[in-house]
Amino acid sequence: MKKDIHPTYHVSSTVTCACGNTFTTGSTSNAIQTELCNQCHPFFTGTQKIIDSARRVETFEARLSKKAGSVRKKTAKKVARRSKLAESKKAKTEATAIEK
Repeated sequence: MKKDIHPTYHVSSTVTCACGNTFTTGSTSNAIQTELCNQCHPFFTGTQKIIDSARRVETFEARLSKKAGSVRKKTAKKVARRSKLAESKKAKTEATAIEK
């Protein structure tokens, strides 16, 4: 190995998680901060936890609810249009039946 080109290795580096859990490990950094650890990660805990730093989940849900509202409006318009068509067809058949 070449001398003076490798970083120093710390045998007891402290890892701190966002949930408050801390443990020690070996690393080239003296202190490490993480967002998830084995105490709070959904794979190990079995609970659902959404990590959303850029608000992507909220924007998706807003877009989805907006789309659902427009679909409901379109469906209501289609139902109204179909009922009007059915009424006009019924009126035409009644008118032709009366003429005969």
